[in-house]
Amino acid sequence: MILIPAIDLKDGQCVRLRQGRMDDDTVFSDNPVEMAGRWYDAGARRLHLVDLNGAFEGKPVNGEIIQEITRTYPDLPVEIGGGIRSIDTVEAYLNAGVAYVIIGTKAVEEPEFVTQLCKEFPGNVIVGLDALEGKVAIKGWAEVSDVDLFELSKQFENDGVDAIIYTDISRDGMMQGANVDNTAALAQAINIPVIASGGIYDLKDVEAICKVAHHGISGAITGRAIYEGTLDFAEGQKLADTLLGK
Repeated sequence: MILIPAIDLKDGQCVRLRQGRMDDDTVFSDNPVEMAGRWYDAGARRLHLVDLNGAFEGKPVNGEIIQEITRTYPDLPVEIGGGIRSIDTVEAYLNAGVAYVIIGTKAVEEPEFVTQLCKEFPGNVIVGLDALEGKVAIKGWAEVSDVDLFELSKQFENDGVDAIIYTDISRDGMMQGANVDNTAALAQAINIPVIASGGIYDLKDVEAICKVAHHGISGAITGRAIYEGTLDFAEGQKLADTLLGK
């Protein structure tokens, strides 16, 4: 299982939100490319980028920064989400060196879009499902739908998505620990990898996820904890490798 550092982009800066609220952000750097280098040097095996402006506007906003990161660190796989609503956007990101596109709101509102993407770009599509009490949220968490997390995940598994990123909104950015039980339950319910997201605080949380990783959890995204220093990224990855026998 890999730890995946998150770089959330807002107005060209690296920030973290609390529970997805754009008006409750903390700026950690005004140079996201340098921040990517920090995690690359710490041994990151993948980078999780989110265009927060794009998530709310429905189209890429921080594309130039994303391209600069992929160009500067070409051997670091990048997954990107936020505002991806068209095939042209997906194609542009993949041509810019992005390894995986993450479809969120569009996947919930138009599931057939994911079906089409999986046919055209097999192996490059991840679906990000953010949920509150088992119901999927959309539009940068501004709205909670009545769509069931498990049912939708199974549908996307059948489409051939590479993985599901599962975020528990109630935990994200709150440093309260990951929702290990729900993440493990989702991983058991489907036959594609689940990437955990939201709430990781320290090494104990890394250990807790590792204990259930055998159910099909391939990675864990971490953000605020590695920026505020409650989790040393390199130590967290070392612990995961040790516990899982890498």
